[in-house]
Amino acid sequence: MQQRGRARARATATLSTVMALLLAATVASAQAPPPAPRFEWMVELKADWRDSEDFRFPSPFLFGPGDIPVGEEAVFLRTVEPGSHAEINVVSFTLKARLASQLHFGLDVDLVDLHERNPTSDDNEIDIDEIWLLLGREPLERGPLETSAFAKVGKFAKFDRQDERALESYGLMSTVFNRLEDFGLEVGASFGQHVYAIASFTQGNPVFLRDPNALAGDNGTPRSLESPSNPEVWSGVPVLYDAEIELDDLDFSEPELGFGLGLRWASELRPVYVDLLAWRFERKLQDTVELEGTRYGGDLDLLRGPLNMFPLPIDGDDKEEVGVNLRLGAGGFEAFAQVVDSELAGMDRTGYEVEAAWTFELPLVASAGGKQLFPRVAPAVRYSELDPDIVGGSSLYPSPSVRWEWEKLDYGIRLGIWDGLDLTAERSENRFIAGGIEREMAETMVTVRWRWR
Repeated sequence: MQQRGRARARATATLSTVMALLLAATVASAQAPPPAPRFEWMVELKADWRDSEDFRFPSPFLFGPGDIPVGEEAVFLRTVEPGSHAEINVVSFTLKARLASQLHFGLDVDLVDLHERNPTSDDNEIDIDEIWLLLGREPLERGPLETSAFAKVGKFAKFDRQDERALESYGLMSTVFNRLEDFGLEVGASFGQHVYAIASFTQGNPVFLRDPNALAGDNGTPRSLESPSNPEVWSGVPVLYDAEIELDDLDFSEPELGFGLGLRWASELRPVYVDLLAWRFERKLQDTVELEGTRYGGDLDLLRGPLNMFPLPIDGDDKEEVGVNLRLGAGGFEAFAQVVDSELAGMDRTGYEVEAAWTFELPLVASAGGKQLFPRVAPAVRYSELDPDIVGGSSLYPSPSVRWEWEKLDYGIRLGIWDGLDLTAERSENRFIAGGIEREMAETMVTVRWRWR
């Protein structure tokens, strides 16, 4: 308790310091004449062809006869949607506006987001990913730093998340710890050209289950009475991850505190930068979090297993993550690395993720509408590992995959086709030890992405 009290005292001191800097920056900017409002918008459409290897592993939990698919002897952890499928997976609208000299507004609405429907495939089709107000300039923007401060309120991506992935897939760290947006307040400041600090006070994303490949999977949903042997999607082979929050169900009874300290070296003349960020998040897990479309509750309710009788080896209710991010850029080369050490109700989880991509500008061969055809190509590779130290508890916990040591290799290439239009071809290979045997689960995906501004 004393340690928690000291942490909250540090949070209060950090927030007070940053808010004072923010006030000074706001007063200084108010002396300049206000610019006219400026708006930027984008519509994004993604369509993909996906081929998912059919992997299955029996759940140790003793499900009732009504839960076992017809013709099967048990319930399996199974690939969410095996085989080949073509789908429109994203239709989104993004708006960014500068309302005043230091005041910005952001909105990102998904009309379709197939790969983020969780906890179930019946999740909301229309979803507000981000909606925020920003006062000042965020130090996470690329380029040299300058002494400034900022405050951001609303729903937004956490500051430990990778800015933009080189592939459409996610690594294990970017799936488990920071895939989805949170709601609350974020403040920060840059001190000269090289040092910046960030602090956040947010709701905290509830702990739930999802498959690490494209589709999240259905967990805790009643099987369809019409076709119990062939549900629309299966459970997947899930890991524990931080799931989404809904704007109509905000709850700050157990808020999450975040802290970050960064160092950056960047050049204005050449696109060269090095950015090192150390961060920490902490909160108390709730007894349960009600989630859309599932009979499982999030947080401790999920970790205790069905009827709270088949738990993982939980001890306490602390949730903490400590990590380091490294971003590098030089010309067309970009790299991102993240190392995470976490505690989830007394259970340790560690892991890392490394991604590298190189963008090559292609010579002009043909054009259309005054724009170059096939202007660039960018090969990329990502490797990640997740090592949960989850030993003990009930051997009948329904998803044994949350205990497995995972390795994930993602590799592919993104080809620019025309202005705002590109194609990404990639493959994901998961490896883990299940039942004492090394096993693999693979997925291939080709995505066409169109951005209209």
